[in-house]
Amino acid sequence: MTEAKPRRRQADRRARTRSALLEAAARQLSTHGFANLALERVAREAGYTRGAVYHLFASKEELALAVVEWVRRTWEAEVGHLVAGEADPVDALMALARGHAVFCRRDVARVLLTLRVEFAGQDHPVGRAIAGIIDRLDATCAGLIAAGRTDGTIPPGPPPEQTAAAYTAIVEAVGIELAGQAPHDIELIDRAVRGVLGLPPVSTVTDQQ
Repeated sequence: MTEAKPRRRQADRRARTRSALLEAAARQLSTHGFANLALERVAREAGYTRGAVYHLFASKEELALAVVEWVRRTWEAEVGHLVAGEADPVDALMALARGHAVFCRRDVARVLLTLRVEFAGQDHPVGRAIAGIIDRLDATCAGLIAAGRTDGTIPPGPPPEQTAAAYTAIVEAVGIELAGQAPHDIELIDRAVRGVLGLPPVSTVTDQQ
């Protein structure tokens, strides 16, 4: 029993160190990209030594892949679950868009976009990991769009796959461009998404002034 406590404390310290390094690396990747990622800068921002980085991550690539997975899980916890909470396809798509706008108020939200642009056209593990995330999100949204067209809540339009790709691109672009500019980020992402889906606009207080 007494031996278990030190092991538990050590595991907790390791988890805290890893979390701090991942968040610092996400900020650095968002700003500088993968090619210019400096592990010394990551360690310093997180409050650790460079040795702590190499103790947990064997290489810069392994760190970047861990950041991509960390961002994915963070996004799923804060945004992705909103889809499961809505039975109506339109409500699910709108909840996802608004949730992403809120997520983009965080300084780590740009990391996947930055890395996706950097690795575009390259066969690289980080690029493949991000492409897999985007493909799964597009597939989820295409399913919701198809369901909405079947039940009549979303009007006919381009194929669900193309509409979903436009939807996710708009959500990402507006969320990043207006990051932190509440409440306009949510209002404008709502307008943009409704346009892509072919839904009529909803009047707001701003419209009526």
